[in-house]
Order: sequence, then structure tokens, then C-alpha cells
Amino acid sequence: MGKIILFEEKNFQGRSYECMSDCADMSSYLSRCQSCRVESGCFMVYERPNFMGNQSFMRRGEYSDSMSMMGVSGGIKSCRVVPMHRGQFRMKIFERENMSGQMNELTEDCDNIQERLGMSDCLSSQVLEGHWLLFEQPHFRGRMLYVRPGEHRSFREMGMSGMRVMSMRRITDSWALRATLPINCQLTDQKDAHASGRLCGEIESGQTSAGVEIGEHGRPRSIGPLYHAAESGLHTMVAAESFGFGTNATMGKIIFYEERNFQGRSYECMSDCSDMSSNLSRCQSCRVENGCFMVYERPNFMGNQYFMRRGEYSDSMSMMGMRDCIRSCRSIPMHRGQFRIKIFERENFSGQSNELQEDCDNIQERFRMSDCLSCQVLEGHWLLFEQPHFRGKMMYVRPGEYRSFREMGLNSMRFMSMRRIMDI
Repeated sequence: MGKIILFEEKNFQGRSYECMSDCADMSSYLSRCQSCRVESGCFMVYERPNFMGNQSFMRRGEYSDSMSMMGVSGGIKSCRVVPMHRGQFRMKIFERENMSGQMNELTEDCDNIQERLGMSDCLSSQVLEGHWLLFEQPHFRGRMLYVRPGEHRSFREMGMSGMRVMSMRRITDSWALRATLPINCQLTDQKDAHASGRLCGEIESGQTSAGVEIGEHGRPRSIGPLYHAAESGLHTMVAAESFGFGTNATMGKIIFYEERNFQGRSYECMSDCSDMSSNLSRCQSCRVENGCFMVYERPNFMGNQYFMRRGEYSDSMSMMGMRDCIRSCRSIPMHRGQFRIKIFERENFSGQSNELQEDCDNIQERFRMSDCLSCQVLEGHWLLFEQPHFRGKMMYVRPGEYRSFREMGLNSMRFMSMRRIMDI
């Protein structure tokens, strides 16, 4: 599982928010974000909410000034975790929007679509397998765009107006990991590295090789294009498992269908999706193949929501009591450590408060609390219910601060019981 910690101020100062999945709008947790630390996995960060606008790919490391180090002009507004894919890679690229014009299918990296495929432009794509980065310049340089399985009918509508895609690269374990500093590493000149034969890997991020400051636990504070092992001769690489996607890692998988009884067009999802309309016109049935998910009646994880375990849901509207079809979904990672949540009787963490480490089937009987309108999730993932004994409408909360349930699209909803989401 990936993990990123975002900070309001430069140099990891101010309030912070720890994130292990997609976040469509950072303003729910921080007033701004000007530095961050990627502790494991890989992430895309965006200049605008809802994964729009200019974006940057982030590996494990420390970014003390995201605005200057990454070329992000307005701070980080949203972020998306990039799951590691170990199967085949397939993507169809189209010269025009809405998947029209000249088309080519790729299964490998392409450093120049004009030279290799004779394409003058790429304005839409259909990702069949794997996760990809698209670049506006040949040889994987310039602005980038992250695409995952699904149809991407218009890059312009994704906030990338005026961007021409000229090269594309698969996001693989080896590429994502080899750019991370080995233990006891230092920056070297490219010519010297080739001459000495001590090259460990490279990063085609387009950044300069001005220097690297090593942070806590050997994490790089800034990323340059080329690294080699230090004079001590140590070449020990950090194991893949420490990045959160080792060989034993598991990932949830849900398949959505436009029609009831698993009919019509389908969309396979293994992470959060803030707006299903970019992949399907509607969603009226689904199949959870593994893991757990929350599905929502409105885009951006808003409105009434429902917890889904492994199984088949042939008619989501009638089986789950939904008034409308599924508009967004969120993957729920399994947590095996301690669980802690602080609940507050009023908004903005005011009024009576209590800390829970176990399920509570009735806060009124147990704590004499008449309501719960905000909370701080310290550890683990929880479900909050509007009625005692885990009944009625529900809300999923993960580590972070929730100052107002009303602002999350749950007007007039009272929470009276809460349950841990456990790996059972």
C-alpha cells in the first residue's frame, strides 16, 4: 500500500494529512499543501481538485518545496495512488478526441509516436491493461498525464488543454523502483557514472542534476536524473516490500456494468474512481471480485454510500436501496494494526468527545452522546452508522480529519454507532 504525508507549509511544517489512497480534494483536510513526503509506493499529484490540470509523478522521497521542485504553480490540490501492475500492458492511442482518427495499439514504451508510428498527435486513449504515463515531448520529457484502465475520450477535458502527447511509458515495478536511491547513495555526473560502471538507474523526469540532499532513513530530499552507490561499494537496494507493493501485496477489484444483471459495457476498477461517467454512462450492477469498496450515489465520493464485500450485485439500485445508480467508488485497504478514532458531538471537533479503539453499537447508551457531527480518524478504517447496532445509512472514514459530516453531503444524518473495517 502506498503512503504519502502532505504538509501545509514548505519543509514539512504546519498541519499534515496522511493519505493511503486517492484524495479528490485536499481542501477537506488542509488549507494548502506545499511539501510532502512519499513513504511508500508511487503517487500522482495534481494542481487542481478532482485529479485535473498539471500533474507530477512522485516516487518514494521527500519534497520540501513542491512548488519549485516539481513545477507545481499553485500547490497540490488532489492526489492519486498509482497501483503497481505486474501483468501485460496494452493501450490504444488515437490521433483525435473521442477515440477517432489514426489508431495504434501499444504493449511497450514508445519514446516518439511521430517517428515510430507516424502519428502527429495523440488526443485520446483507451487503456486496456496496466497503468501508463503520457508525456508531451519525445523521450519521456515535459508535462505528463497519468492514465489507468478505462476510456480517456479527451485529454483536453482532463484539464490538459494545449498538451500534445508525443511519448508514453508503462509504470512498472522496475522503472518505479530503480529510480529510488540505494542505501548510502550519492549523485554523480552521468559521464563519470558510465565510465565507472556504477550506474544503478536513471530518472527521466526532466529535472536537473544540481544535487541531492539525503533525508531521514536514506530518502532523497530532491530527485536528480542519475545515482550510483557510494564509495563504500554498498549496492544493497531497498526491498520492494518496503515500498508497499511486494509480491504478497493484494489489491481489490470491482467490475461495473451499465445495465442490470452484468450486461452492457463494463469498467474494471482496482482503485478509487471519483466520477464513473468518464468510463460508463451509468452503472446499475457490479461484481466485487476481491477486496472491499464503498460506492456512492454522487461523484467525488459524496452523498449516500454503501459498503460492498466480495460478491455479485445484479441490481445495485434494488439490492442496496440506492435511489440512483453508482456515480463514484472508493477502494478500502485492509488495516491490520491498531484502530483509533475520536468522535465529537459538534462540528469542527467541538463539544463532548470520546476516543474509541473498538466497535461501539450505541454512543448514546455508552457515552451519553446525543450526536456525532465530526471526527478524527487516527488509525484504521471505520464505518459510521445513523442508527444503533450498525443499521441505517452509513459513512466510510479513513485516517484524517472530518470537520463537518454535513459538508460531505450527509445533511441531517445522525451517527449513533461505528464499526471497524477489519480483515475478516
